[in-house]
Parts: sequence; C-alpha cells; structure tokens
Amino acid sequence: DYKQDGYVVLDGLLTPQECDELRQRMAEIVDRMDVPDHCRTTFSTYHDEQLKKQGNADYFITSGDKIRFFFEKGVFDDKGEFIVPKQQSLNKVGHALHAYEALYKKVTHSPKVQQPGIGGEVTPHQDATFLYTEPLGRVMGLWIALEDATVNNGCLWFIPGSQSSGISRRMVRTPKGSFPLTDFIGREPTYDEDKFVAAPVKKGGVVLIHGEVVHRSAENTSEDSRHVYTFHIMEALDTRWSPDNWLQPTEELPFPPLYTK
Repeated sequence: DYKQDGYVVLDGLLTPQECDELRQRMAEIVDRMDVPDHCRTTFSTYHDEQLKKQGNADYFITSGDKIRFFFEKGVFDDKGEFIVPKQQSLNKVGHALHAYEALYKKVTHSPKVQQPGIGGEVTPHQDATFLYTEPLGRVMGLWIALEDATVNNGCLWFIPGSQSSGISRRMVRTPKGSFPLTDFIGREPTYDEDKFVAAPVKKGGVVLIHGEVVHRSAENTSEDSRHVYTFHIMEALDTRWSPDNWLQPTEELPFPPLYTK
C-alpha cells in the first residue's frame, strides 16, 4: 500500500520489447560518449564523498538540462583512462534523457505514467533530501526495471512507513562563488538494517517511491546487470520547488508538465 508503506511495486508498466529498446538506445549513447578528463565525475551517495565529488563539480550541478555521464568508483586509472569497458563504467546517465531522447521521452510522458557484476551501493536516503518541496510529500519517484531486479543484483530495499517521519537532511546550493557548490543541512541517521524490506521487481515493472520514504540498494556483486530508468514527478499545484535544490529548471529546459487539466 503506497500511502501506508511509502512505496509499491507494480508489474508490467513496459513490455519486454520496450525495455530492450531503451537498453539498446542507451548502449548507443554510451558508445558515443566523449567525456573530458576533468568531467569524469564519480557518483556517490556517501555524505562526505557527495560533497567532495558532486559538491565540487560544476559538471554535476549544471546537468539538469543536459545528458551527462557519472561513473562508478575505480573505473579510471591515474591518468583518467578507462580500466573497464565503457558499458561497465557508469553509475548513471542524467539528467535530461526525458527531454532529448525520443524513446525515454515517450516512456516519461506515457499515458501509463500519467495515470497514477556492476552497480555500486546506494546508501539509505530520502529523495526529498535532494528534491525538496513546500509542502513536503509532493514528489514521487518512478524506478522502472529494464531487467529483473533481484536481491542478488541490487534491487531496492525500503523501511516501510518511514515517509511519515519527515526528512533528516537536505542538499542545498551554496552561495554563488563559494565551494563546495552544494552542502548538506543535517546528516543521515544510522538506520536499523533489520527494518529494511526488499522490493524485487520483474523486467518492465515499476516501483513508485514516496519522496520521504527511506530506501537503499546494495552493491551488485552478481554476474547479472541491473539496468533501470528512473525519474521523478511533482504535483505542481500549490507546490513550491525550493530554489535551494541542486536541480533547477532553466530557460532551455523548464520542468515539462506531464499533463494539465
């Protein structure tokens, strides 16, 4: 129950063919990627590493209206050259696939949405830490499995009901001209591991994620990849998107409405 638990797993949002088409398109994008050495940014969800990596990276904070590449730890040598195949080097590609890539745009704006061996660990967090609104409770994540996501290859884990306790920290932009470019207010508490419940999902299924529910994923130590397409939607009516959020709409790419009355 989404309202009670803060998340729900739904099967069959996409067909297997649609999943394969999205993965094939991403493979083509990655094959063509050309990332300058100074932009080869590791993506992390650890508090101090986030400040060191994303916090100091203009490449990250200006990626809201662009398609950019963020890498796993340990995929470059001391000279910034790949030591693993390109396809296995990425943590994520973001943050404007929904705007510039036709297949991803089609999924994001689908009527289905409008009707309500590599993969690093994602530490426990709440999405509203990064996507803060007033009032809270207006953001929902959609986590679409393009392959089966299992306990072994890094499915999501949740603390059911934790969305009712507010948020423990916020990532905010720092004043212009200061470094790091982002900082945190508050810190993520240590959570009881026994409270986390696994949420495996079959290929083509989707997990709906309340912005304040605590969730994580473990490192993928299996031989199976676990590709997903994820994005967030916001109830815009009577909602204020915080100007302190790292992600901001731009003139080139305002937040696109999914549907209007």
